[in-house]
Amino acid sequence: MTAFKKNSFKKFRYLIIFSVLLLGMPHAFAETSSRARQIVDTFQDQLIAVMKEGKQLGYTGRYNKLHDAVANSHDLTKIARIVVGKEWEKLTETQQQQLIDVFSKLSIASYAHNFKEFTGEAFIFDSEEETTRGGVVIHARLTIPDEKDVKFDYMLKEKANSWRIINIIANGVSDLALKRSEYTSILQREGFDALIAKINEKIDNYSKL
Repeated sequence: MTAFKKNSFKKFRYLIIFSVLLLGMPHAFAETSSRARQIVDTFQDQLIAVMKEGKQLGYTGRYNKLHDAVANSHDLTKIARIVVGKEWEKLTETQQQQLIDVFSKLSIASYAHNFKEFTGEAFIFDSEEETTRGGVVIHARLTIPDEKDVKFDYMLKEKANSWRIINIIANGVSDLALKRSEYTSILQREGFDALIAKINEKIDNYSKL
């Protein structure tokens, strides 16, 4: 076989391999996004279910019902780390665990407070996309009778063969970015105990409103 033919054969072989990889990519993403979307769909269904019983359950009942729903759909440990940024490494292991615990309670409490009653709301799936870092973003919206839809962008990362929500952007506003700005500032200015006290205060307010 001449050198020209050998080079042509190699190029042809690489082209075939590249084409096979490209053909496999849509299928791989479809499988990935399907699993990620299932996490979001299940969580949204649980939110609607709690809203339908919201008044009868009361705050405590909603909180208890949503505990597992949030824990099974959110990566609360990762979220807690992102919220305090570089300050995380300065905390002791005990402080880190305390922050995860209190932040988990805050997340559940905020859902129990904000999704307290049902007036015909429904979550609608819009689209999904893969991020450059291997994550998935699920675009959805909450339809509310006689009001504008609320757009939700759920950012998910894979964890232990499953997918978990690490951030939610509502109408273009990142919940994670807001918390990071506030909590990092408190931690740097006033210290860890002050941050924990502030979060507990928010949890207490949610239970009363």
